[in-house]
Amino acid sequence: MVDPVPSRRPFAEVSDVSMYYGGEHGTLALEDVSMSINHGEIVAVVGPSGCGKSTLMRLMSGLWLPTEGGVIIDGHEVDRPLSIVGMAFQNPTLLPWRSILDNVMLPLEVVEEHRLRFRRHKAEYLDKARELLKLVGLSGFEDRLPYQLSGGMQQRASLCRALIHDPKLLMLDEPFAALDIFTREDLWAVLENVCLVRKPTVVLVTHDLREAVYLADRVLVMSARPGRIIAERRIDFARPRRREDSFSPAFNGLVQELRDLIDLARSAVAGEAADVG
Repeated sequence: MVDPVPSRRPFAEVSDVSMYYGGEHGTLALEDVSMSINHGEIVAVVGPSGCGKSTLMRLMSGLWLPTEGGVIIDGHEVDRPLSIVGMAFQNPTLLPWRSILDNVMLPLEVVEEHRLRFRRHKAEYLDKARELLKLVGLSGFEDRLPYQLSGGMQQRASLCRALIHDPKLLMLDEPFAALDIFTREDLWAVLENVCLVRKPTVVLVTHDLREAVYLADRVLVMSARPGRIIAERRIDFARPRRREDSFSPAFNGLVQELRDLIDLARSAVAGEAADVG
């Protein structure tokens, strides 16, 4: 008998993915990686430096194609760059000659799929951009140039730019790494609030384990290169989360557990290198 209400597929599925740099005989960056992410879920990916976290992100967004295996996003196999993705990186990369508002609007002008609608509905998108800037605390700064804003404020604008076209998938690659700890913690709350309001599916790559535990619904731990997913931890703290939560024994216990897993992965690689030597 067919189930009258079939189970909903995950939003993102990575199946047995391996990735070589320089062809099949080059450097193996990822090996047999499989994972799934549900609609609206925030998943953090952590691991040693060089383990392939950013590579995994590029494969999921269609910027690169895997050597082996496949990626399905929103029910479609990924074989080209996806227009449903918004991306933010460690550096805001705002264009210095454009106002903050114009920087936020940039994806609508350069992505072919959005250009025609942008021309026809420019006023609507301007209103949306202003609403996003208000959501992240930048109302009143629309006409400023990037150099007139602090690093944290620029990163807020970068987040708005990633969200202006209502992406279903938000990819964040160390978005707060260049900021001081106080600004970083402020932006954790900003990002969580944006996600609660806009509800994108989020993949967060970070080296900051406290950030991962604070923001994510699940944390995936990767081994050293070639990257594999070696552990998964679900984060069950209630939302919205509070800064004081990050000082609780349960929170710090999860951070330490993740640190131990990464240290174990690094030690295994060091041991293999010593054996080879």
